[in-house]
Amino acid sequence: MITEFTVPDETHSPILVWFRKDLRLDDNGALLSAVATGLPMVCVYVREPEHEAVGPLGAAQCWWLHHAIQALDKALQAHGNRLVFKTGKARDVLLALADETGAKAVYLNRLYERDEIDAEILKALHEDGLEVKRFKGQLLHDPHTMRTGSGGPYRVYTPFWKALEADGEPREPADAPETLPAPARFPSSEDLADWQLLPTRPNWAKEFETLWTPGETGALEKLEQFIERPIHSYKADRDFPGLTGSTSHLSAHLAFGEISPARIWHATRGLHSSDHVIHFRKELVWREFCHHLLAAFPKLRTDNWNDRFDAFPWTENDKAFEAWTKGMTGYPIVDAGMRELWRHGYMHNRVRMITASFLIKDLMIDWRRGEAWFRDTLVDADVASNAANWQWVAGSGADASPFFRVFNPILQGEKFDADGDYIKRFVPELSRLPKKYIHRPFEAPVEVLQKAGVTLGKTYPKPVVNHFEARDRALSAYAEVTGKSAQADPRD
Repeated sequence: MITEFTVPDETHSPILVWFRKDLRLDDNGALLSAVATGLPMVCVYVREPEHEAVGPLGAAQCWWLHHAIQALDKALQAHGNRLVFKTGKARDVLLALADETGAKAVYLNRLYERDEIDAEILKALHEDGLEVKRFKGQLLHDPHTMRTGSGGPYRVYTPFWKALEADGEPREPADAPETLPAPARFPSSEDLADWQLLPTRPNWAKEFETLWTPGETGALEKLEQFIERPIHSYKADRDFPGLTGSTSHLSAHLAFGEISPARIWHATRGLHSSDHVIHFRKELVWREFCHHLLAAFPKLRTDNWNDRFDAFPWTENDKAFEAWTKGMTGYPIVDAGMRELWRHGYMHNRVRMITASFLIKDLMIDWRRGEAWFRDTLVDADVASNAANWQWVAGSGADASPFFRVFNPILQGEKFDADGDYIKRFVPELSRLPKKYIHRPFEAPVEVLQKAGVTLGKTYPKPVVNHFEARDRALSAYAEVTGKSAQADPRD
């Protein structure tokens, strides 16, 4: 039902609180500042056209978004308010809402990755007579003000970490408000179901709910579970994908702002496992570093940070790319990772590096195709982290891994999934292979394969490339582009 809302007294004009990637009540600067005014609030989420936002939202994140804003709406209702759903250009939607409700101000939290987009929107709002206030809270630092001694942005992670550490402890997070003043009448709102964010035919996200609980409550529960046990062995366990519960699984909650980095940092204070806590904090700060890079180089998603790689001879091998996306490359650790990604909208971090290296260096396929696939299939896709991490593996990014570091998918599997537990979970057709061959089924004797029920080329694919030949091809291409010869580290 569409209702009209008029304000009889301008002194009680509501504030529009524009939610975006800050889907929480806890430690939410815009929300808390609006509450502090004592004025009623109209909370709104705007589904913007793709060309008006920072790129299209991936399919996996559409699933998450549906549940996340549904959870936010329930949380707001429990505090006496609700979420208004709108579709359209943010500028037009907010101006129309201001007319409908009599609002005189718009409060929002800053998203550095869309500063350029927001500048035009906020200018239009201001010119129309609205007070506009932006608040920090999505990062621990301001990427535009944190600078090196020479005045430029940081390009290397370690000095960045040290500079952030030297600044002292981040601010204390602010608790969620107890009540959220509501307007006398709410403006018109769309039905979330009409947005059709959930997959149906087929429902490829059917297993997501077994692993994820989108929303602020799910985020805080994940944090509590992580602090209770996994963080105390984090440094030792985080690289082993076969270990369940060895990482925080907070990345998607962070990507949607269901929990603030300050809240996570604060929760790790006073813990006795100092080495493990520091290692975890460094991962949190790596996210900060990625956003720092994006702020300094807004084209990070599409352009090589190091333009020397612009001449790199990528191949257009659609068949190999499809095999990679489906987890059918013939290399078990790679295939396990890609299948985990499809089934759960997530992939263990160590395996992300292995699969990315395989695409870029074994298959010689442009990192941008991998970045786009991850952006579409990851529930935790983050515009800065996704691009920066792909360029890190490709060797074209800031503080990047050298291109000649070519991960050997066989050795990586044997090192980090020695018993094959991860592979057995996601590549079950290999589960009966003995430990000696589960990472290299193409080397197993025929009788071993038969006993395990494996027929290469039928029940499980033969390798799409010979890793060692592919590695040499990639290194030759690197030498042609850079004029530098290199050898791969056999330990990788």
